[in-house]
Amino acid sequence: MNYSKLLQYQGYIYLNSIFEPEDNALIVDIERCKISGNVAEEKTGESTSSSSSYASIDVDYALPIIRLTFDWYIAYSVRNESFTVIDEYEMYKGSAFAVYSKSRYLDFIEVGTIADDIHPGLFKHYGIHALNHIIDVVSTEPPSISVIQRDREPK
Repeated sequence: MNYSKLLQYQGYIYLNSIFEPEDNALIVDIERCKISGNVAEEKTGESTSSSSSYASIDVDYALPIIRLTFDWYIAYSVRNESFTVIDEYEMYKGSAFAVYSKSRYLDFIEVGTIADDIHPGLFKHYGIHALNHIIDVVSTEPPSISVIQRDREPK
């Protein structure tokens, strides 16, 4: 699997873990989610009808964990999803997993670092839009993608 395949993913994702296995390398483990619960539809035409619905978004433990490995990065950031805004300035492809062609984070990299097209070379902004966390990674190479099979579902 490659990152361009992940750009097609339309579901919810959850950050399992993020860590640096060595200096300037990054591993991001992602869970895929499912919507669980009951949804009762309101009966139309009855004045005494009531409507109730509830659902939750839960980790789908039947699916393996997706591991994104960046062998090297220029910068990365993790934001609390609650403090992010939809910004029409930004342009990207994808949904839960994205590649930005224009972003505030790329602007920050341009003014806040010495990274450019010559050193270290052409780079991209990879976005991971998880429930509760937004992860931004700027790197010259896309991450390698692998899956981690589960031994069993947690209790």
